[in-house]
Amino acid sequence: MAPTLRFLSRLMLLFCLIPGLATPASAAAVRVLTAQGAIGPASADYLVRGLDKAITDRAQLVVIELDTPGGLDTSMRDIIKAILASPVPVATYVSPQGARAASAGTYILYASHIAAMAPATNLGAATPVELAPAGDKPDAARPADAPPGDARMRKVVHDAAAYIRGLAELRGRNAEWAERAVREAVSLPASEALKLKAIDVVATDLDDLLRQLNGRSVKLGDRTITLDTAHATVERVMPDWRSRLLAVIGDPGIAYILMLLGIYGLIYEFANPGMLFPGVVGGICLLLGLFAMQVMPISYAGLALMLLGIVLMISEAFVPSFGALGLGGIAAFVIGSVMLIDTDLPGYGLPWMLIVPVAVASALFSFFVASMALRARRRPVVTGAEELVGATGVTLEDIEHEGWARVHSEHWRVRSKTPLPRGSAIRVRARHDLILDVEPWQGE
Repeated sequence: MAPTLRFLSRLMLLFCLIPGLATPASAAAVRVLTAQGAIGPASADYLVRGLDKAITDRAQLVVIELDTPGGLDTSMRDIIKAILASPVPVATYVSPQGARAASAGTYILYASHIAAMAPATNLGAATPVELAPAGDKPDAARPADAPPGDARMRKVVHDAAAYIRGLAELRGRNAEWAERAVREAVSLPASEALKLKAIDVVATDLDDLLRQLNGRSVKLGDRTITLDTAHATVERVMPDWRSRLLAVIGDPGIAYILMLLGIYGLIYEFANPGMLFPGVVGGICLLLGLFAMQVMPISYAGLALMLLGIVLMISEAFVPSFGALGLGGIAAFVIGSVMLIDTDLPGYGLPWMLIVPVAVASALFSFFVASMALRARRRPVVTGAEELVGATGVTLEDIEHEGWARVHSEHWRVRSKTPLPRGSAIRVRARHDLILDVEPWQGE
């Protein structure tokens, strides 16, 4: 009886251990994501998918290493929504030393369950600038006795201030300073941010951060979990090919060039129907450029000026305007390029070092393509049905009414009103499908 009881007890112990053995090795892992540069569609896609994967793999913590000057509001809110809905705690860590979490980065830091910074880093300057004209100070960031400014800008700032205050109250952080970061564009270094309870931890590196977070309690909805990061496995997830491709396409300079390549490719295809390659490449580039532009604050007046400039530059080759159309087209193109992306967001402007060379290349390309098309129209026809009329040839057999002849080194079925002996010289009078009407030709 005793051996039987011993066997049953061991069997029950084995069944109790099976769930633990079945748990994936990444259950206690710490997933590390890296976000550097301007926050845009590519970084939002990478972080959101990274969070989803961490939830699927049952990671105990996600660390976002952040270094950003800001970014697009829509992308920032997508990231924050994913963080707020995550059943896995998220720690945003501003690193390495010298990094910053400005503008959109401040909102992401405040939305995270744990906010951490490395020494010699800073956060703040969270005033929305997407709709602010260049060089204009947002009305809400002005002193109280300053005259009122644009009503739309005031609404944007008030909305942003309420948004970050809500995040601060949710995470128990300094809401007053967060609102000042929006309204007055103030910034803080890591040490002062810790004193003012804007963040939770200052850590020299990732290992120091995990050491300090070990045993820390994090509230997730209606439950509280305790982190065990002392001996956790660290898994770094770098951006995959899709995220890298979106990052390249989402760059304003690349999107600008893609859009122009698409326009010129289609223009060349329309000027030379049947070439196919310029039309296919142009269509792909144009769609990629428009895809990237749709998530950016585009000025349609700037886009219209660019298109007008291209049309004027092309018209210069057809209309004798003594340079007026060409110079006007270049001016419209440059002004439209400057106005195209209507924002002061860092990383989302078009530099002059890109606009000027592209404008010069566009002018040269437009003149070249238009002049080629013009020369092609003026050139005499050398192929096709029109060119066959008047062409000469030789009969290949005796012809009473219809027979074979050689015209342009090709065999054609020909008809003649007069009999023609073999080897007679002929001239084509007309063409009816694959039959040519000919007549005797004595030469000139």
